[in-house]
This record gives sequence, C-alpha cells and structure tokens, in this order.
Amino acid sequence: MARVWLFPANIDTDQIVPGRYAPYMTSEAELGKYPFIEYRPEFAKTVQPGDLIVAGSNFGCGSSREYAPRALVAVGIAAIIAPSFSRIFFRNALNLGLPLFECDLQGILSDGQQVTYDNTSYIITTSEGAVTSLPQPPAWLQETWAEGGIVQYYRRHGRLPVGANR
Repeated sequence: MARVWLFPANIDTDQIVPGRYAPYMTSEAELGKYPFIEYRPEFAKTVQPGDLIVAGSNFGCGSSREYAPRALVAVGIAAIIAPSFSRIFFRNALNLGLPLFECDLQGILSDGQQVTYDNTSYIITTSEGAVTSLPQPPAWLQETWAEGGIVQYYRRHGRLPVGANR
C-alpha cells in the first residue's frame, strides 16, 4: 500500500527543500531528512518508499534546485501526479528517473488515503476498489525511469532512448 500526500498548486522548490538544507550546506547522505521540513514537517518522518504525491498545478516552480526532486527520490516517492509541472522541475525529475504524470487527481484522491500503485500499468486502486489509470507514458520514458534517469540510461546504453530527443 502507498499513502497519498496531497499538496496544493504552486508548490515551489523552497517548500520541497529549503536552501539551508541543500546538500552542500548539510550532506548528500542527509538529503532524505529534509523534504517539506518546514511546509509539512511530518512528511520526511513518515513518508514511505512507494508513496505518491498528488498536487495542484505548477508543482516544482521556483528555482532550478536539482536537490528538490533528488530529495523526493531519496525518500522513495514512486510518482508525482499534478496537472502541470515547472519546466525545470520536470527536466530535473526526468534526469533523476522520478516519474511525473500530468493529470488532475485532486478531487479524486485525498490526503493520507491508502492506495495501490502499479508502476508498470500506471494504475492506482483505492482501498474502496476505485481504479484510476494514469496517462500512459511513451516507451522511451518508461525505459528512462526503469534505468533510474536519463544519465543512467545513457551510461548503460551509450545513447539517449529512441524518441527522447523529440
């Protein structure tokens, strides 16, 4: 089971990880202690690998801090679902292999709800049996996620995934 973490629109990278907790100010090993440390202090203490973030539009806006999505990878977030993402956050997540889905589930899922997320069929099932299909990502993106990001994909295959440069 995965927990749904509901966030409003316009969550910026300072809310995800404030600058004073940047890895160069603390350490890379401690990065998982700081996601939402000031915005939602219980998050880092209780998030579990496989949990989902469901947010409003423009998730990840603000600065281009790559350590914001890296902190979410560090705590094991399985996917982030929002109607839209900041362009730079979207690219950083792609680079890191963090699955993002552009769709609006704000009125469908609730904060703290327990769900099952299938990361191969991209289906979310609630404990009540309601099923939500996320948009099917293109094959190149699925391959990138499976490798842990675009850099890892390139290191393993010596090229970008077919379709990634379009």
